[in-house]
Amino acid sequence: MFFPLSLLSQSVQDVRSDQRIYEIINDVSAERIEKDITTLAGFGTRHTLSDTVSQTRGIGAARRWIKAEFDAISKECGGCLEVFYQKNFIKEGTGRRITKDVWVVNVVAIQRGSKYPDRYVVMSGDIDSRVSDANDYTSDSPGANDNATGMAGAIEAARVLSKYKFENSIIYTGLSGEEQGLFGGQGLAQYAKDKEWNLIGVINNDMIGNIKGVDGVINNREFRIFSEPVPPTETERQRRARRFYGGEVDGISRQLARYVHRMTKTFMPEMDPRMVYRLDRFGRGGHHRPFNDLGFAGIRIMEAHENYTQQHQDIRVENGIAYGDVLEHVDFDYAKKLTAVNAICLASLAWAPPAPEEVSIGGIVEPSVRLKWSAVEGAVGYRVYWRDTTSPTWDNSLFVSGETSVILEGIVLDNYFFGVSAVSANGHESPVVFPNKIFR
Repeated sequence: MFFPLSLLSQSVQDVRSDQRIYEIINDVSAERIEKDITTLAGFGTRHTLSDTVSQTRGIGAARRWIKAEFDAISKECGGCLEVFYQKNFIKEGTGRRITKDVWVVNVVAIQRGSKYPDRYVVMSGDIDSRVSDANDYTSDSPGANDNATGMAGAIEAARVLSKYKFENSIIYTGLSGEEQGLFGGQGLAQYAKDKEWNLIGVINNDMIGNIKGVDGVINNREFRIFSEPVPPTETERQRRARRFYGGEVDGISRQLARYVHRMTKTFMPEMDPRMVYRLDRFGRGGHHRPFNDLGFAGIRIMEAHENYTQQHQDIRVENGIAYGDVLEHVDFDYAKKLTAVNAICLASLAWAPPAPEEVSIGGIVEPSVRLKWSAVEGAVGYRVYWRDTTSPTWDNSLFVSGETSVILEGIVLDNYFFGVSAVSANGHESPVVFPNKIFR
């Protein structure tokens, strides 16, 4: 359990009293999201290889409209967004689904932070769509849920959060080429690495609008958070250390997933976030993966109950079943809820100080645990977390003010996992950092 709030320093605000978070939740509009999804579906197809010249059909028209929406939001907030295209040329034959040369074009909008402009938290949605044949780029493919919902969510989050000032930067982006092989995510992830962006985390939204599962379950509160356990870029030395010290489920992406889970349970308790300990659905992929591949924290948020008759399907009626990813299957209020989940997590991370770079742990064969960590500029305190080794969430915590070390008396190191986050004056926290160093 958490320690009483009375133990908090008087200079630190309880994050639950930050009215801005509740304002953000209330400002997200189902009506605007419905309008945006309708517009995106109305482009007929947004296949990566589809028409780029038409003003009304194809991925070219769709991405120009998305950029225009970000430009309009920026104009409304006095130029607070830097909006641009990021693109990569993909040659025919690069993959089985690249049947001709194509520019894969992402739309990026950066809301620059006041204190840490080169630290970014990212919300992404996919622009492109497809039908049954992944290489059919002419047939109607409205992609209402997959993934106009995620794209509309990113646009709506920009509308809402552009009214606020943040210390860290926020990126809202539409990624192309997902259905053809995650090419848009690969392009932007490499761009981020080349630019030496410090990515706090990537929250990828792919299908956030369906509440009726193919299994017959109808649920408008539950959603899934997919995250990989540890980065694929870990070294052999890190892998060997995990064998003896633990951390198999405590990589940076898993900590980001726990962050979203905690924020949701704190501010939107009517929602039921479900952490799934897997990179993505079984054998499948999403646009957070290219960021994971380069060592960045990234997760996928999506509906809990999928309906496969409405994914990657030609529009048709067969054996009495209506196939196709069309507007009538989207629950716009549900898309609003998941957009709000994203928005409050983006805001909290953007208001939080950086995470401690180094967290050391000691207490081997001792009756108490000792932790120490590197100081963080802008942090007024730190929160030390621990949990049972079998618990998915950080269940116990202690706030530490003015110090960068603590002794947890009577807590045996062998029986728990530990972590530390940095806390701002308004109570917003960095992601938790799992110990990355041992001391004796």
